[in-house]
Amino acid sequence: MRGGILMDWSSHEFIWLDWAVLAIGLLGVVWAVWHAIVKDRKAQQGEDSSAYLFGKGEPWYVIGMAIFAANIGSEHLVGLAGTGAKDGVGMAHWEMQGWMILILGWLFVPFYQLMINKMGKIITMPDFLKMRYTQRTGSWLSIITLVAYVLTKVSVTAFTGGIFFKYLLGIPFWYGAIGLIAITAVFTVFGGMKGVMTLSTIQTPILIIGSFLVLFLGLSALGGGSITAGWENMMAACNAAHDGFGTTHMFHTDPADPMYPQFPGYVVFLGASIIGFWYWCTDQHIVQRVLGQVPGEDNAKVIARARRGTIAAGFFKILPCFMFLIPGMIAYALSQNPDSGIVMDITNHESTDGAFAMMVKNILPAGIKGIVTIGFVCALVASLAAFFNSCATLFTEDFYKPMKKGMSEAHYVFVGRMATVVVVLLGLAWMPIMMNMGNLYSYLQDIQSLIAPAMVAVFTLGIFSKKITPKAGEWGLIGGFIIGMIRLLTNVITDSGKAVMEGAFWENTAWFWQTNWLIFECWLLVFIIILMVVVSCFTPAPSKEQVDAITFTSDFKKSIRESWGIWDVLGTLLVIGLCACFYTYFW
Repeated sequence: MRGGILMDWSSHEFIWLDWAVLAIGLLGVVWAVWHAIVKDRKAQQGEDSSAYLFGKGEPWYVIGMAIFAANIGSEHLVGLAGTGAKDGVGMAHWEMQGWMILILGWLFVPFYQLMINKMGKIITMPDFLKMRYTQRTGSWLSIITLVAYVLTKVSVTAFTGGIFFKYLLGIPFWYGAIGLIAITAVFTVFGGMKGVMTLSTIQTPILIIGSFLVLFLGLSALGGGSITAGWENMMAACNAAHDGFGTTHMFHTDPADPMYPQFPGYVVFLGASIIGFWYWCTDQHIVQRVLGQVPGEDNAKVIARARRGTIAAGFFKILPCFMFLIPGMIAYALSQNPDSGIVMDITNHESTDGAFAMMVKNILPAGIKGIVTIGFVCALVASLAAFFNSCATLFTEDFYKPMKKGMSEAHYVFVGRMATVVVVLLGLAWMPIMMNMGNLYSYLQDIQSLIAPAMVAVFTLGIFSKKITPKAGEWGLIGGFIIGMIRLLTNVITDSGKAVMEGAFWENTAWFWQTNWLIFECWLLVFIIILMVVVSCFTPAPSKEQVDAITFTSDFKKSIRESWGIWDVLGTLLVIGLCACFYTYFW
């Protein structure tokens, strides 16, 4: 208050107005989600496990927002802004992947829809591998995916959410992290996929508008009221960082550059693409958003809706660099001014991870802080809920239903909910261990780089080659995963190759544990592909049914041709062009 009457609209703290807006807004969100769920259940005449887990033929724009919301989580609000503050656009390769989502819509969706037609039900990614390869291959994918969700996605989202609430709202870390998990668990148990879709629809526009407010107001503050001057000042400050090598370029080709050991040259693009291919085209967490359909709907409409959803998501995916990463760079530039209210030590990981929360607190006016925080809270819950829902789907569809056939739909929904609770407890149990394993964001990327090559090889060769045998897929998936986990173990022991290890064993295996993580990822992919080709030469060929499962009939080819038009092509080209422009500017 000023003079006991006027409100301090430029306060650098959360004031009563922000708290009031946040409380009223969240109550409104809860009502809207609950209303959508009740309406949907009345239309279904009861509970349906397929609707609970996958949704029912949502419009393309809802699919696009759901894909975007499922991807955006606290690792972006915290990790992406934090890496922007520390390393600039060095990690932008992992975010400027709108072009990669197009591969899901144009290339993989028709194959997944073909499999749905063959099996007569909505499929999971393990279902695909079971039909194309062996039962064991699909089961291993379920195990790998569940382990990855518990050890990385659920734990990381909750952990970084705790940091976000700490810096923005002043809530103690553990209160924020556990509170986020508890709220999300309740939401997921009762909301299912319809709840996730509805929440995604609500939070996406708030998140986008709020983040761009942070971007433009941050640039204005940095430029003394001029956004253009703010951009120039940001680029100047970031160009002077890292011993003058700068953080405003995506490729680091000079070995003297402090970022070269982490992102060596142009291999960073290939490494990021491998992870992106796995995540956007084969990960249950994302693919689940495009598989829902209305019973009896023809293939052309299903494929068209899914593809247009991925094109919409492609446009959305261009935004995170401007929503989170560049605001992190602005926060770094503002921290050079003692009067900005932003204090940052780039050598302290937790300090840089608080970049976005500090921007919200110090840049946005009173009231707007509360509105924007609503979108951020919804984003955290929607992202974490999407992980929980995917875990429930994998367990119910790939483990429980085959063992307990003929049970009621309500029973399967209940089992999916209990699986969610188990995932919550496992995620909480892992968090204290994860907190002692060094840099969180590097840990997350290392895990993804070790899982992705096996997934990319198995899915790609399984779809595009009819000569790859069932056993080859099994060997490729299991072998690649084991090698990846051995590398992870050495990363833990050697601090990702940084520690000096003495002894004959460590010296003789230095090539394995000291190789840069991106280079190791690329060679692991090459090894798995060669392994699958060799194994295919000595094992029985796939059966006629397995080959037919990936063979388009003339009618299906006709459906694919009828599923796209000129606007789909133009939208696709525009997404690719925007990505190319970003790379050109920050090359």
